[in-house]
Amino acid sequence: MTSQTSAVDWSGVELHVVTGKGGTGKSTVAAALALALASSGRNVLLCEVEGRQGIARMFDVDPLPYAETRIARGLADAQGRAGTVYALHVDPESALLEYLAMYYKLGRAGKALDRFGVVEFATTIAPGVRDVLLTGKVYEAVQRNARNKKARHYDAVVLDAPPTGRITQFLNVNGELAGLAKVGPIKTQADTVMTLFRSARTAVHLVTLLEEMPVQETADGIVELGKADLPVGGVVVNLVRPHDLDQQALDAACGGGLDHAAIEADLESVGIEVSDALVEELVTEGCEHAARRNLEDTQRALVADLDRPTYELPLLAGGVDLGGLYELAAALKEQGLGR
Repeated sequence: MTSQTSAVDWSGVELHVVTGKGGTGKSTVAAALALALASSGRNVLLCEVEGRQGIARMFDVDPLPYAETRIARGLADAQGRAGTVYALHVDPESALLEYLAMYYKLGRAGKALDRFGVVEFATTIAPGVRDVLLTGKVYEAVQRNARNKKARHYDAVVLDAPPTGRITQFLNVNGELAGLAKVGPIKTQADTVMTLFRSARTAVHLVTLLEEMPVQETADGIVELGKADLPVGGVVVNLVRPHDLDQQALDAACGGGLDHAAIEADLESVGIEVSDALVEELVTEGCEHAARRNLEDTQRALVADLDRPTYELPLLAGGVDLGGLYELAAALKEQGLGR
């Protein structure tokens, strides 16, 4: 982790957008961040917009409807406060029907359009409109006033967003609409959404692994977000391997200099039957681990050069279940992201 993390205050951020190259675990990080915020006494809405029902699978709940659903409770903090995590699966068809009802008073008529396939056509033929509808729903959740008794108020919203390669296009909704809508409610909504996305109330966090392609895509994403005047948050390095070996041991493993006799003695001391094949296999694994660690250290230096607050999450040996999400949430909170 870099020394920048402890000095960053994210308390003013109301919308945390989480993106990352596919396969980096961005959805897991988004879920862990929502739990971390809830463990600081906040009520949090976790949104997904990619239609995969990933939140439901991670939290082991039924597939989410187009409605805000309570899915978890944060761990109590030192003052005994614990917030709640709600989740929302945003799909463009439902968002369009809600939009038609809100702006054009098309209640039953909007549902009739859905039956005729007009809604699917509209959200497919114009991707810019689709993104306005998805981001508009997220904007509405952030903007709610606590005095509105009919709507649930959230202290923070976490958005499990599209991957890094599409994140700037997704968030820069008024740019995407430039050739489609010059005036009207859709254009007005896009402009309004952008006032939030380009403000200090929003932070776009990027998830990476200590591998060449994800780190490069993270660097490119930061540049693209900057060009679009979108606020870059922190970089979350996911699936970090444990540092059980010091540099001397890593060098020995990499150079084939591990003491076979010492390995045999350690195995025998814990009652494991030793064979030459077992020792050779362990030596090979040690060499591979050392090579991987050296590669990760090279990429870690590149991540540090990005000059963004950086947070590291461990590789969990048993995989990520609900208990693992809470463990990752605690790690984020301890490092200052989610306090």
